[in-house]
Amino acid sequence: MNTISASGTDVPSAEVADYPMPRAAGCPFDPPPALRTLQAEAPISRVRLWDGSAPWLVTRYEDVRALLADPRISSESTHPHYPHQTPAMKERRRQSRTFITMDDPEHARLRRMVTAAFAIKHVEALRPAVQKIVDDLIDAMLTRPKPVDLVQAFALPVPSLVICGLLGVPYADHDFFQANSKILVKTTTTPEQARAATQRLIDYLDRLVGDKLTHPADDLLSMLAERVRVGELSRREAANMGMLLLIAGHETTANMIALGTLALLQHPDQLARVRGSDDPKPIASAVEELLRYLTIVHSGRRRVALADIEVGGVTIHAGEGVVLANDIGNRDPAVFPDPDRLDVERNPRHHVAFGFGIHQCLGQPLARLELQVVYSTLYRRIPTLRLAVDLDQIPFKHDGTVYGVYELPITW
Repeated sequence: MNTISASGTDVPSAEVADYPMPRAAGCPFDPPPALRTLQAEAPISRVRLWDGSAPWLVTRYEDVRALLADPRISSESTHPHYPHQTPAMKERRRQSRTFITMDDPEHARLRRMVTAAFAIKHVEALRPAVQKIVDDLIDAMLTRPKPVDLVQAFALPVPSLVICGLLGVPYADHDFFQANSKILVKTTTTPEQARAATQRLIDYLDRLVGDKLTHPADDLLSMLAERVRVGELSRREAANMGMLLLIAGHETTANMIALGTLALLQHPDQLARVRGSDDPKPIASAVEELLRYLTIVHSGRRRVALADIEVGGVTIHAGEGVVLANDIGNRDPAVFPDPDRLDVERNPRHHVAFGFGIHQCLGQPLARLELQVVYSTLYRRIPTLRLAVDLDQIPFKHDGTVYGVYELPITW
């Protein structure tokens, strides 16, 4: 019998499914059907990754949330059995380590340096500026010949402009950093391509940090440069952190804007509820439901067990890799009734789209604010917004580590 190795344990290969798994044809918003089957029948089971390793896949919401908060579960990407998403992602993390793949105390030391910039009070003060960005981009879009690609005209520029302003990165360089970010979030990228793109971005951020050392401003890179000046950070650490914030700050939100719009267009009753409300609470509820329903980080949160852990009747042994499938966790019927239904009045604030525990997404207050402004403005200002092509002509990012669409042709 053929076997594969799971951190020293031989597992019959015939019993292990490949991961990630394909979505069903015609169901682009739903997790793969095989995940739903595992959640119901074998919620903690082995899966096979690209490198032949067989980490544990955890699919039930309560187990995902519990393990994300468990100090016996490590985010350390240098661990020999860390379940990397792709060969390119493994190379990128080797080349540019950031706090999201570190454990405490180093994780806490580095994360603490940028936490204040993403605090709810500080982010909320950005709302008027974000509103102006959104309105200006809609104004410009309305002057263009139709159809318009919502991704390039709106979804990508909104978070790019916001994160550039927050970091102190010139938006004029957006073609450069967006092109290199696109390379890094594709599952088909080779390690060599990832290494080159990562180095280009690190060199770019390093130059910016150097500029902030001599010409500081009121931005996050200047704050990091000051940490370098007083010896709390190396320039490489500051550049790595800047790269992380720049990529994460525009890629994820851009995909949520476009994919969320497409989901609403496919559910006109839900779109009508969003468009018809000028109350911030229903809009905030809609944002949370779209985050739950779509969960665009669709290849799981990756971890390694530091000790034997008993969960769901299964023992995960020390040293074994763990993939926490938050996409199917957010569709767990034990927690979210009728989970495959998009219901913008559900308000599932306890979803795990941003993760959970000490490594939950640092930028979630900013992402929430941007999505609230977008969803409360775009459909109200363009009430006849509709797709310019059939759904089956939309190119989905099945080859992305962050799910979304490459293009979204719209008209009105």
